[in-house]
Amino acid sequence: MTSRIYYVAGSIDGFIATPDDDLDWLLRFGFEEFQEHYDVFFARIGALVMGSATYEFMQRTDADSWAYGDLPVWVLTTRALEPIAGANVSFVSGDVSALLGRIDASAKGKDVWIVGGGPVAAQFAAANALDELWLTLMPVVLGTGKPLLPLRGIDQGYRLVDSTSFPSGAVELRYTIGGAIADTSGT
Repeated sequence: MTSRIYYVAGSIDGFIATPDDDLDWLLRFGFEEFQEHYDVFFARIGALVMGSATYEFMQRTDADSWAYGDLPVWVLTTRALEPIAGANVSFVSGDVSALLGRIDASAKGKDVWIVGGGPVAAQFAAANALDELWLTLMPVVLGTGKPLLPLRGIDQGYRLVDSTSFPSGAVELRYTIGGAIADTSGT
């Protein structure tokens, strides 16, 4: 069964980018210590969803070596964007709920990676269409920036299923999403 997973790194104060979309704070950690976890995750992926800002970032940084091969990439946008040569990209707009069938079918039984940004993941969460959150908390405080998951109100709840600590101090937290939040108050 296809799961929709928001796989993301963020600061410990809940931001995924600075106010001007800078990721230098994240890139300074490098990728080596995270590569094995990423490879395991990426092997599960059959399609990706991202917003226009994430797509434009990828276009600027990875246009010569598109990181996602021929996997279907769905870009949520209301603007006309330039396609990347050789990339299997579909530009779509509208309610996420109306797109789910097409997105899931394009994954061919594998999982869908909600790449970002936060507003895209929030659309999936608000539609009860987000199954997992894989969050790597980086040991840095940004103070302000683009929120990890900008929801309005309390959503359906998260259950921690795994965690991994890394030498840099980063921590990967894997959650399943949905269901009632258990009352642990003891009352």
